[in-house]
Amino acid sequence: MTVFIAIAAVLTLLALVWLVRPLMWPAAAGAAGVSSQGLNASIYRDQLETLERDLARGIISAQECEAGRDELQLRLLDDVEEAPASHVGASSFWSGRRTAAVIALLLPLGAGGMYWWLGAPEAIDPVASQKASNDQVASMVDALAARLKASPDNPKGWAMLARSYKVMGRFAEAEQAFLKAGELVNNEPDLLVDYADLLAVRNNNNIEGKPLELVTKALSLNPQHPMGLMMSGVAAYRRNDFKSAVTQWEKLLLVLDPGSPDAQQVEADIAEARGKAGLPASAQTSGAAKPPGSGSEAGKMPPVDPAAAGAMTPEKINQMIDALAAKLKANPSDLAGWARLAGAYKVQGRLPEAEQAFEKAGKLVDGDAGLLTQYADLLALRTNTLEGRPLALVNKALAIDPKHPMALMLAGSAAYRRADYKLAITHWEKVLTVLPPGSRDATQVEAEIADARSKAGLGLQPKAKP
Repeated sequence: MTVFIAIAAVLTLLALVWLVRPLMWPAAAGAAGVSSQGLNASIYRDQLETLERDLARGIISAQECEAGRDELQLRLLDDVEEAPASHVGASSFWSGRRTAAVIALLLPLGAGGMYWWLGAPEAIDPVASQKASNDQVASMVDALAARLKASPDNPKGWAMLARSYKVMGRFAEAEQAFLKAGELVNNEPDLLVDYADLLAVRNNNNIEGKPLELVTKALSLNPQHPMGLMMSGVAAYRRNDFKSAVTQWEKLLLVLDPGSPDAQQVEADIAEARGKAGLPASAQTSGAAKPPGSGSEAGKMPPVDPAAAGAMTPEKINQMIDALAAKLKANPSDLAGWARLAGAYKVQGRLPEAEQAFEKAGKLVDGDAGLLTQYADLLALRTNTLEGRPLALVNKALAIDPKHPMALMLAGSAAYRRADYKLAITHWEKVLTVLPPGSRDATQVEAEIADARSKAGLGLQPKAKP
């Protein structure tokens, strides 16, 4: 925008100089003010000299010379009487300087007005341009939704709508669209992984349960699906099954470009997982080094190779997230928007930006148990501890919703880490009351409870019933 204005100003200035310069500094002849009488007198003088020469040469007689001289004198007198005040370059109200001043004022105003009327001023405003682009995308998505309501037997259309809603942060509508896509999702690895990622995001980034079932199904269809391998490894890492995580991530390395940022991050995650599993470093990952400032990033999902990640590539997702960030800068009072942006940044691993977005969501976070829990989990990831502010946020979430699963899990983990195993058991037994009996999540929590009871010196007891 600044460059455009600067170029327009320079061009306008050059045009002004070209137009105004002749008016400000007129030609020398005009400045001298040559009169018409003086020009006529000079002409008549030459004619008189011609008569005298003709008389001297005998070409004309004395009478003819005298008659010619009288005629010239009469014509000169007539010219002097007809234009006594005629003067080239005489001053008037519209002087050159005044005309130049008017042009200097009207030219920029006229040019600016014409551009405002006929041009596209919003095109040089990045915020307005981005808003127009977002509005256009939203309009197209809404039009697609309207067509599908009128003609619902279109699985590919529902899949496209689901992906669009997911990128826009309209997760509930995206889930409904995925369900309406039906069997198409079950037969497409890309769609299965996208659906799994959506369900994980809606479940506070928890991949266990149905998301992992979808990922497993996707890998049965395409054992080398990059995002499926990444998510499967992340799920294994989070449940401390480091060997399985290493297995999945080493498969992922085979389909990533060697030396790419994604490959380097995966190599670093493998090295960390192998260390936690007590496995020796492999030749494949022995030279892996984490990117500067990344800290412990294992268990997070970095962007994957766009060529294999389906139509909605990480780059497109990044563009949509950046567009949402630009929109929020123009409208910072949109608390729900800041909360969506915080969640998106958290999923991307952009933790400092996610923390800032949570802070800008303000009062909306303070009154929502889910957002408080997500914020606490983010701070725990950044500081590698649940104590302090993360635990305070978890307790605040439990005050709002005493049976919030993720908050109870985090509170139990915090108690477990400080060796307060009885409190950890109390929290995790509450989690069991809200989980489907026999589900993968419930089985995992039961295992955590059994471990805590063992460390607390308590005997085994029947698992809690809902």
